[in-house]
Amino acid sequence: MEVGDRFPKFALKDENGEVFNSDSLNGLRYVIYFYPKDGTSGCTKEAQDFTAAYAKFMLRNIPIIGVSKDTVDSHRKFREKYSLKVKLLSDPEHTLTEEAGAWGTKMMYGKEVRGTIRSTFIIGKTGIVEAAWKNVKVDGHVEKVLEKAISLTKT
Repeated sequence: MEVGDRFPKFALKDENGEVFNSDSLNGLRYVIYFYPKDGTSGCTKEAQDFTAAYAKFMLRNIPIIGVSKDTVDSHRKFREKYSLKVKLLSDPEHTLTEEAGAWGTKMMYGKEVRGTIRSTFIIGKTGIVEAAWKNVKVDGHVEKVLEKAISLTKT
C-alpha cells in the first residue's frame, strides 16, 4: 500500500471475539498498524505508545487499530495485561496483512524469514491511504504518526 491507494475492506475478529468491519469506519480517518506478535518487547512498546497517545488521537476522532496474526484470546490477554486502549484485530491467515503489503521476507536475528513487516497507515475518510510507514522502528514512531494525523486534520 502506498499513499493514494484505496485501503482494502476487511472484517476481522477483535479482542472480544466480535467481528469488526471496516465499513464501520466509513467517514472516519483512522490509524491501522500491523505488528508481529503480542507480548514481544517491540510490539508491547508500540502498543503502549499508541495507548499513551490515544486521547490525542481521539480528540481528533481518529481510532487506532492494531493487527497481528495472534488469536482473539491472545489479543484479549495482551490488552488486559498492559491496559491497552487500541482495538486489536486477529488476522490468523494474514489476509489483510498481505493485502496491505505488511507481510513478506524480512531479516530476523540474521536469518531471512517470512512474517509481518511492522507497518502503519493513516486511512482517510474516503478509504484512501494518506500516509504510510514501512519497516517501522518503534522508538519515536507514534509521535510521527500523531504529528502527521494532526497535519491531515488541518487540510
